[in-house]
Amino acid sequence: MTQSTLRLGAFFYATGHHIAGWRHPSSEADGGINLERYVGWARKAEAAKFDLVFLEDGTGIRDSNLRSSERTARSTHFEPVTLLSALAAVTSRIGLVATTSTSFNEPYNVARRFASLDHLSGGRAGWNLVTSTTDAEAANFGNDRIARHADRYERAEEFVDVVLGLWNGWDDDAVVIDRESGQFSKPDGFRPLNHRGKHFEVRGPLNISRTPQGQPVLVQAGSSGPGKDLAARTAEIVFTAHQTLAEAVAFYGDLKERLPRYGRAPSDLKVMPGLFPVVGRSEAEARAKFEALQDLIDPVVGLALLERMVGGFDLSGYDVDGPVPALPEANGAKSRQQLMFDLARREGLSLRQLYLRIAGARGHSQIVGTPAQIADEMEERFRAGGADGFNIMPATLPGGLDDFIELVLPELRRRGLFRQDYEGRTLRGHLGSRAASPPAA
Repeated sequence: MTQSTLRLGAFFYATGHHIAGWRHPSSEADGGINLERYVGWARKAEAAKFDLVFLEDGTGIRDSNLRSSERTARSTHFEPVTLLSALAAVTSRIGLVATTSTSFNEPYNVARRFASLDHLSGGRAGWNLVTSTTDAEAANFGNDRIARHADRYERAEEFVDVVLGLWNGWDDDAVVIDRESGQFSKPDGFRPLNHRGKHFEVRGPLNISRTPQGQPVLVQAGSSGPGKDLAARTAEIVFTAHQTLAEAVAFYGDLKERLPRYGRAPSDLKVMPGLFPVVGRSEAEARAKFEALQDLIDPVVGLALLERMVGGFDLSGYDVDGPVPALPEANGAKSRQQLMFDLARREGLSLRQLYLRIAGARGHSQIVGTPAQIADEMEERFRAGGADGFNIMPATLPGGLDDFIELVLPELRRRGLFRQDYEGRTLRGHLGSRAASPPAA
C-alpha cells in the first residue's frame, strides 16, 4: 500500500543545527543543559503532531580541536535517554528516539534502558543505533583509535541481535499479578537468552517485562553498504543524508530492495532524511535569516566541523581558500566523507566555501525559501520515491522550530501531505511499520 502522508521527526540539537545558532537571538543558548527548554520544544512538536522527537549523541566531545569546542554550545548537553525519560512524563503521544552507540556500550544495558523508556512513555520509545566514528570518543574508553569500520559493524550486528533477543525473551502475557494464588508471572513466560558470540556472552533474561510496543522502534543512521544491510534487516526508520534528488531516489530504491531478503515489506521501513529548512514569508526574508546566521560563524569552528565531516583529518595545513584536498578513505563515517567530496566537486567549493555550505545542515538537504518552496522540495522527494518523511533540523531552537510549525506545516496540510491529528498512541502506530523479527535461536 502506498503511503499517502509524510512522517516528520523534530531533531533537537542543543541550541539548533546551525553551528553559530547559539549566538543568534532566536535561540535559547543554554538549551543543551536546560530541561525546561526541552520540555517547551517537545510540547510544541507534539501539539504540531510530529511523529517523533529525535536526539543525537556521542560518547564524548568529538572535535579533536578542543579550541573549537570552547566556541560552540555543543560541548555540553544531556545524555539522551535520561532526557527523554523526563520528556516522557510531560508528553503523551509523540515518539521519543535517542541515539546510543554500539561501540562503547553493552547490549544488556541498552536493552534495559530502552525497554524502560518504552514502559515510561506508554510505547513511544525508539533507539537510533549508531557506531562511534571518532578517535576522540575512543580515547574515553582506553583506546587510541576507533575500531575499523568493518569491525564496528560486525560488533553492531551481534549487538542488535542480543538486544532483540532480550526484548523478545518475555511473552506479552508473562506478567499475571494474581495476588490470591501468589503468582506474579507465568513460570514459562520469560526465558534466558544464553547468547555466546564473538563479542558478547549474555545469559539473560532481561529484568524488565515485554514493553507496550513489544519492542522499541529501531532506527539506523548508517548509509554505507554494511549500514544499509543492517538497516534492511533490523530498522524501522533510516536517518540519512543526500544532496540531490537522484541520489535520494537511488538510495531509497537500493534500501527498499534489500528488505525482502529478510522477509520484510517495503512499508516496514521508513526512510527519513535530514532536512535543514530556513523559512521566510518571502524568499528575501528567508535569505536574510540565513545570511544572519552565516555571518556569525567562527572560522575555527567552521574548519573543525569540516575536519570531522571528512573523517577527522587535520586541514590546518591547507589553504582555506584553496580546493578540498584529496584525502584517504576515512575509517569513521565513510558515507559522510564521500558526500563532502561529492558536494565540493559538484559545486567547485574551496575549504572555506565547503564549511560555510555545511554549517547548518552538515551534509543534509538544505532549503532556504518560502513555505511553498520548502513544501515543493519535500513533496518532490516524497512523490519521486526518495523519502517517506523527513527529520526536521531547525537552524535555531526554538526560532527555527516555530517558523516551520507556523509557516510550513499549514502548507503541507493544505496539500494533504501531513496529518491533522494522531491516529495512534505508540511510535510504531504513528509510523505504520512492522518490527523486525527476532534473530533465530
